[in-house]
Amino acid sequence: MSEIAEIIDTLENKIQKLFKRINDLEQKNQALQQEIEISVKAHQNQTLTYETLKKEFESLKITNSLLGSEEYKRDTKLKINSLIREIDYCIAQLAD
Repeated sequence: MSEIAEIIDTLENKIQKLFKRINDLEQKNQALQQEIEISVKAHQNQTLTYETLKKEFESLKITNSLLGSEEYKRDTKLKINSLIREIDYCIAQLAD
């Protein structure tokens, strides 16, 4: 009978160790999931910042060319021509 008791004690210890390991892994999993969420939010913020800066850069390019900067003059002329075509199209639509 003592052998059975020892086997049962050994099994209980192993089961307790397994439960402890499961709990540790669950906690680690939760921590990793929170870290993923934080990383995703940071990525979204960086993407928004990038898009904002990109728009600001485009505006600055146009502004610089209007102020006489030679660097972006071609881009600005193309943009102005595009806007003029859109306005002409709208006027033509209103005239019909």
